[in-house]
Amino acid sequence: MASIWEYANPVKFVRTADRVLPWLSGLSLTALVVGLVWGFFFTPDDYRQGATVKIIYLHVPAALMAINAWLMMLVTSLIWIVRRHHVSALAARAAAPVGALFTVIALVTGAIWGQPMWGTWWAWDPRLTSFLILFLFYLGYMALWGAIENDDTAADLTSILCLVGSVFAILSRYAVNFWNQGLHQGASVMRAGALAGDTAERVSNVYAVPLFICMAGFALLFLALVLLRTQTEIRARRMRALLMRERMA
Repeated sequence: MASIWEYANPVKFVRTADRVLPWLSGLSLTALVVGLVWGFFFTPDDYRQGATVKIIYLHVPAALMAINAWLMMLVTSLIWIVRRHHVSALAARAAAPVGALFTVIALVTGAIWGQPMWGTWWAWDPRLTSFLILFLFYLGYMALWGAIENDDTAADLTSILCLVGSVFAILSRYAVNFWNQGLHQGASVMRAGALAGDTAERVSNVYAVPLFICMAGFALLFLALVLLRTQTEIRARRMRALLMRERMA
């Protein structure tokens, strides 16, 4: 089996992404259409939340991917620090706007759900607050990349920022477990016993099946967008290098 480090070669990465992207895009579109149509049109209203419960088909997958996007950036940043592979640094840079978009979707849909359920659009709940801080880290990460002309220096500094921001990515995932206080409910999907045995606060299978399809669709969409944006970053870096050579010639 070919070593995974072979894909640190920009040419091999771009060629592989060209082959994989159509499949990822098709699977993502299929999963999203099936999950969202099933969830919004073919599931019943909740006996307490009414039709508002269907926001989970956008909110939960977006929130999950907002956190996982940062963790993916953490891994690729560590690879850059240890092995100095430029593709990994560019992949982290490519993932940041996608993760920020998912964070915005999670915050907005959470506010839409919270207004009728809690009576307020926003509350300084531990998970909500840590999620907002995570979004600010996304903005800071992208701004830092844009502010530094030297790509290697920018990759070094943003990797350090990514390490610091990972604390809030973890807090966003486990804030409800760390603090018993707060309006946000505890984990009801991504926890042991959520679908069998333990019925406390678990999501009913009527909602869970299309929800998992939506989560798969969001994950595939994230991968497709990151691959596409990483290709763009590699090609933009190559163009800058060629332009610099022309100026020096």
